[in-house]
Amino acid sequence: MSKLIKLLTGGADSEDPLSIEDYTKTGGFSALKKAAVTKNEDIIAEVKKAKLLGRGGAAYPAGSKWEHLFHIQETPRYIVCNADEGEPGTFKDRFIMDRMPLKLLEGIIIAGFVFRAKAGYIYVRGEYRKIQKRLLETIENVKASGFLGRNILGSGFDFDIHVISGAGAYVCGENSALLNSTEGKVGRPRIKPPHLAEVGLFLKPTLVNNVESFTNIPLIVHMGGEAFLQAGHSESGGTKLVCLSGHSRNRGVYEIPLGKVTLRDLIYDPEIGGGLAADKKLKFFHLGGQSGTIGSIDQLDTVYSYTDLKKAGLSVGSGAVVVMDESVSILEYLIGVTEFFIHESCGKCIPCREGNRQLHQFLKKLSVPDAATVEDLNTLRRLIRTMCDSSFCGLGQTAAAALKSAWNHFKTEIEANVRAGGMK
Repeated sequence: MSKLIKLLTGGADSEDPLSIEDYTKTGGFSALKKAAVTKNEDIIAEVKKAKLLGRGGAAYPAGSKWEHLFHIQETPRYIVCNADEGEPGTFKDRFIMDRMPLKLLEGIIIAGFVFRAKAGYIYVRGEYRKIQKRLLETIENVKASGFLGRNILGSGFDFDIHVISGAGAYVCGENSALLNSTEGKVGRPRIKPPHLAEVGLFLKPTLVNNVESFTNIPLIVHMGGEAFLQAGHSESGGTKLVCLSGHSRNRGVYEIPLGKVTLRDLIYDPEIGGGLAADKKLKFFHLGGQSGTIGSIDQLDTVYSYTDLKKAGLSVGSGAVVVMDESVSILEYLIGVTEFFIHESCGKCIPCREGNRQLHQFLKKLSVPDAATVEDLNTLRRLIRTMCDSSFCGLGQTAAAALKSAWNHFKTEIEANVRAGGMK
């Protein structure tokens, strides 16, 4: 029996993903039509019932976020889609924007209706130039069909969607930094509170959700929150788009039901990962991007859900699954991860800016025989705690997540070069 599902990705194999005619033939915009005549409170109730957790990485309940904004009276309100997919090993948002842009736009428009928002913005990763053009073309098609723009569906509601290009900064994947960048400011995170629902884009109430999150909204409106919940895990409804890369034999994007597939299935099932390329042995896997956790072969039977992975000390994150075989040095891999964070730190806070440089120095030292001491290991542990507890935003707080988790599984290899007598 297949472990894959096409709940979200149904229609992704359409010959013309931009065709309004093809999309409506398969039920496209029926959720929008339903939302236009449904009480806003009822739509939010269905999103809450669905237990849709944010698909960008933080896994914050979408229903709670929507409810928070709904009770804020100040206007105008804005809808922002975070499409700044800069997490290494993650490319599922690109897949959605390329193959299912109409479903994404429908989700954003529904949100616009619910909050009677002034406008919507899609902040797209700067490297996705072709995707940006594709979205602009899709927006024009939707406008021409009366589902976007002035007097949508004869409701008297006006709503437009704008595409904003990022400039390649990883930190702009953080929602408040993304809003600053959208406003033309330096892309650095804001102090919270106030929350973005209260003081967001242009200092007005704002809803910010990920591409995959918005794309799930038409499904929830169409099938109902309870049915959506049943399709996934009891604590996190629906499916998840997973990105397999690295030494996986079958690299790509796969849709799986949450809570019904294990990590072993993801990596070895012939329909999904198909094992490792060149038939090598698995050494470790990195979940959720560079800021995610590293797991080992003894965790392969962990069920892929937000709840089960968290219990195992792992995380869903962005949905990335980077598979590494036995030829990879864990220290060399971690050095590469740290170099990424050094390059992408915005430099706003010392724990992140200087902490990542210090992490890099310690890892380089650990890679040289007899260069590191027991005291170096103790200092490294204190540094990790400081970065996790004191960094201003999620970038610094999770920059050492890969090292911290890898240390649990590969302690002997990481400490192999510590000066004689230094092993613990």
